[in-house]
Amino acid sequence: MELNWICKSFSELSNNELYDILRLRSEVFVVEQNCVFLDMDEKDKKSWHLFGSNEKEIAAYVRLLPPGLSYAEMSIGRVVTSPRARKSGAGRTLMLNAIAKCIELFGTQPIRIGAQLYLKKFYHSLGFEPSGDIYLEDGIEHIEMLMHT
Repeated sequence: MELNWICKSFSELSNNELYDILRLRSEVFVVEQNCVFLDMDEKDKKSWHLFGSNEKEIAAYVRLLPPGLSYAEMSIGRVVTSPRARKSGAGRTLMLNAIAKCIELFGTQPIRIGAQLYLKKFYHSLGFEPSGDIYLEDGIEHIEMLMHT
């Protein structure tokens, strides 16, 4: 799947981009995963937003958080791939781009993520190692993982 990759600060996002990002996050995190939570947690305003889109939609998205916002380390969060883009390699490409962009924006330092446990093997294949115990977040098992860049 050929995607156009864009990275913007919150203030640079257009109204349509922000709407499409929030719609995708809601489609997957709230509706598909049946998880009632407040997605807009004030961190978006201080984060960078990386997304891959085609002519129809945003197919893959992450937010890149500077050190000190979620964790002491820089982090990658709200990792989401549209159901219509799954099994296309978009998720792997998204994460590879996210790792590179974190280093570009925040420098060479560790990256911490709070991964859904069922994706542990996927994140491990990208270089992330488990860093802590399994915990529940919004009723879903997670594990913190760390990558040394």
